[in-house]
This record gives sequence, C-alpha cells and structure tokens, in this order.
Amino acid sequence: LSQVTAVILAGGLGTRLRKVIPDRPKVMAEIKGKPFLYYLFDQLTEVDIDRVIISTGYMAEKIEEIVGSSHKGLQVDYCREDKPLGTGGALKLSGRAVDTEYCLVMNGDSFAEFDLISLMVVHKNSDANITVIVKSVEDSSRYGTIQMGDNNHIIEFSEKSNAASRGLINVGVYLMNTSVLQKITKKTPCSLEYDFFPLMASKGIYGYETKGEFIDIGTPESFAKAEAFFRQAPVSA
Repeated sequence: LSQVTAVILAGGLGTRLRKVIPDRPKVMAEIKGKPFLYYLFDQLTEVDIDRVIISTGYMAEKIEEIVGSSHKGLQVDYCREDKPLGTGGALKLSGRAVDTEYCLVMNGDSFAEFDLISLMVVHKNSDANITVIVKSVEDSSRYGTIQMGDNNHIIEFSEKSNAASRGLINVGVYLMNTSVLQKITKKTPCSLEYDFFPLMASKGIYGYETKGEFIDIGTPESFAKAEAFFRQAPVSA
C-alpha cells in the first residue's frame, strides 16, 4: 500500500491515565513489555505501509527518544505541535508532510482490528473523501454515536450522552483522500469528530463497520482491559 501514508495522533495530555503512567505520554504506556504505539506500528507493517507521521505534543521528546526514526522497516517522521491544536488542527499540520494520495489516520490511544485492503476497496467504490471505521457497541454513551443512511453514508455525528444504549461509535481510524486535509479549518483547537466531520457530512463521508476488537487506553479501567486483551494475543517484539 505504497499510496497510503499513516498519521498517528499522539499529542494528547493523557490526564486521566497519569495515575497509571505518570512519566510518559499515554501512547508509550507499556503493555506486555512494549509501548502501546508499537501495536499500531505492527498493524501498519502487516499491510506494507512504509511511512508513518506521528503528530506529537505533550512529552513529544520522550516519544522521539524511544522510537527514533524507524521501526521494523517503517519510516517514522514527526510533526510536533507547539500548542494544543485538537485532533483536526494536529492532522492539518501533519498533513502538509503527506505526499501520497491517501492518508490513514489513527488515534494514538486506541486500537481497532480492521482489514485495510477491504477498507480501501469500500472507500474507492463509495467515491468517498473520508471513510470512518465504526463499530456497534452495547454502551455508546462514553463515545458519542454515528448515524448512517443509505450505502453507509454518514448523516449525523451525535456527541456523548448520559444514557447507556447500543449504537455505532467511531473507533478513531479514518481513511482519507489527502486532498481533503486542506479543508480542515484554520481555527484551533479544531476537533475532527465535532468540528470537521459534521461539516463534511454532505461531501462524501462514509462509514465502514468492523466486527473486530476495539480497545482504548484513555482511562485506567480501559487501560486494564487493553492489558488483558494483549496478554491473550500473540505478540511480536
């Protein structure tokens, strides 16, 4: 997949996770002896993506120091934000360094199992600008939900609610036409989920449902679940 560059959004403060990992950014939290970020890298190398740009902010130097400029043949570049830009602002900044037709964007604090080849086929067949990976969960209240219409066209993004109910959630992985990144507003901070995507709803934004596992490490409770999941899975170094 040489026509795809990955961008991992890793600039978050990780405030809720500091009790568990006080001395490093959350993407570098160790699970089964290796940083969480490396599990995302493994997903990229498995499908022959050869370049990733890490969007950094909080404790950026720690990530750069540990990871360096490559990992198992994956070229690793960095784009550091000097002030919090939000997920949209961070992607707009990192996007300037993307030189491929497509961009695979991943939140650095979540892991989702998905088939990138299948995702690419759906993206192209839908003539999409953006394809959001979604998953049906029992309790969507912590994440906010997505409403899809005909042909998996996304028609609405709803913010988090207090009511626990089944719904489709955004798992934090997006396949985008790189050309769409310039449409992200210059106003910062800008959220992809709540500022940019709703504006794009009428301009070719689609959902792709995964039945695979979805894990985030945003809270101590969800981090413990991630540890349990990866303990069961075979892990490469």
